[in-house]
Amino acid sequence: MRYHKIPDEAIRRLPVYLRGLLFASEQKRENISSQNLAELVGVNSWQIRKDFSYFGDFGIRGVGYDVNKLAAQIRKILKIAAVQKTALVGVGNIGSAVLAYSGFGKYNLDIAVAFDVAPDKIGRKIENVVIEDVASLWKLKKRKIKLGIIAVPEQAAQETADKLVKAGIKGILNFSPRYLAVPKKVKVITIDIAMYLASLPYYMPTI
Repeated sequence: MRYHKIPDEAIRRLPVYLRGLLFASEQKRENISSQNLAELVGVNSWQIRKDFSYFGDFGIRGVGYDVNKLAAQIRKILKIAAVQKTALVGVGNIGSAVLAYSGFGKYNLDIAVAFDVAPDKIGRKIENVVIEDVASLWKLKKRKIKLGIIAVPEQAAQETADKLVKAGIKGILNFSPRYLAVPKKVKVITIDIAMYLASLPYYMPTI
């Protein structure tokens, strides 16, 4: 199923709601209201109801949402009902931290392969993932991997993105601090940690 004309902001909030639902499930809660979910995730209840309305009527008046069923529906919308394998390019400080992060499994995401250019890293195993030569990126198409993570230096980011796109990658999480030019059919989300941190002082009170 394809969903049209849905704001990107609503899509970005779906994993937030899923995280809240997973926490509620761990607490053995079977049902949850939009207000209770709002308190868990820090989003207004009206916003939650509006976001869900783009995809259908999930709740029951007076009862709320079935926690496990709603979590399953969100996974289906996000196309993570089944495990999505991901390729990581760049196993430096950020890349190594990404490999060590244990939270991907909750969202059915699996970093199945990692690549680097450094000879001393190629062949090593980190978190049960063997690091391969970046020259073999083209093999991703045969492995049917559609998601990629870029954690390379800024000057190598665009070339890496080009290789990933050529290898059939359709979604890229970019940790390099630069804009990536890719075809319209490829979705890129950039996380520049320094840029986000730089915005915080604006909200700090002036003494």
